[in-house]
Amino acid sequence: MANRGPSYGLSREVQEKIEQKYDAEIESRLVNWIIVQCGEQIEHPPPGRQHFQTWLMDGTLLCKLINSLHPKGNEPIAKISESKMAFKQMEQISQFLKAAEIYGVRTTDIFQTVDLWEGKDMAAVQRTLMALGSLAVTKDDGCYKGDPSWFHRKAQQNRRGFSEEQLRQGQNVIGLQMGSNKGASQSGMTGYGMPRQII
Repeated sequence: MANRGPSYGLSREVQEKIEQKYDAEIESRLVNWIIVQCGEQIEHPPPGRQHFQTWLMDGTLLCKLINSLHPKGNEPIAKISESKMAFKQMEQISQFLKAAEIYGVRTTDIFQTVDLWEGKDMAAVQRTLMALGSLAVTKDDGCYKGDPSWFHRKAQQNRRGFSEEQLRQGQNVIGLQMGSNKGASQSGMTGYGMPRQII
């Protein structure tokens, strides 16, 4: 954690709202997946947002995770450092984020390095890892380990085929968004700009 004092006022309210998005159930699912996926003797962290952050903060687990989603010899991160220096750890987190984006995680689902390093938005970290897990299950390339029900499978495509006759019939239909002129009448209306006739 960085040396920051407590926040007050609006910034405290914003931080509390961000912290409310953190889900303990998702945390336990992600911890289980990371341990199974990395396939090593990894210590299970105590439950809680701060413990989860401390567990992932040096970036080594994240790098091992993204490497385990690729075939042997084709890992995106060649060297994983176990350094205790802050800039090295932040660099590893950045390497993980770049590799996750190349893997297919949308840019909008990727957290910022400070979200994890300073614990600013651990819900964003969860969102990135959930998106990564969903992609790994969807790709189904044999690299995913763990229970497939931990993540939802993304839809690949939803093609629809229409015959020429169906397409022609669709051109004659007026959609309800365009409105309807049924029951419309101008009876009793006067022309614009004319005064109303009072008798």
